[in-house]
Amino acid sequence: MATAHEKISGLLDQHKIVLFMKGTQQFPMCGFSARACAILQDMGVPFHDVNVLEDEEIRQGIKDFGNWPTIPQLYINKQLVGGSDIMMEMYQSGELQELLK
Repeated sequence: MATAHEKISGLLDQHKIVLFMKGTQQFPMCGFSARACAILQDMGVPFHDVNVLEDEEIRQGIKDFGNWPTIPQLYINKQLVGGSDIMMEMYQSGELQELLK
């Protein structure tokens, strides 16, 4: 059985943009996850969502993986970008759009 770290690494290998969130893009389960989804959807960027509420191991593991205490967490090209506050700041400044070109 794969460890949480291995599962997370595998997801990041398979997908360019991954949002670890509470819920799914169709049905976010918290305001921060909803905002993170809305930013990416507004930009028209396809992304892979991982519902941490369905997997306690991933839910805890992603916090350790990126040394980031909160969810959601956005990864682009295997690099942690941050949570919804950082995403919003980067979106408003145009930095996120540059990163995703």
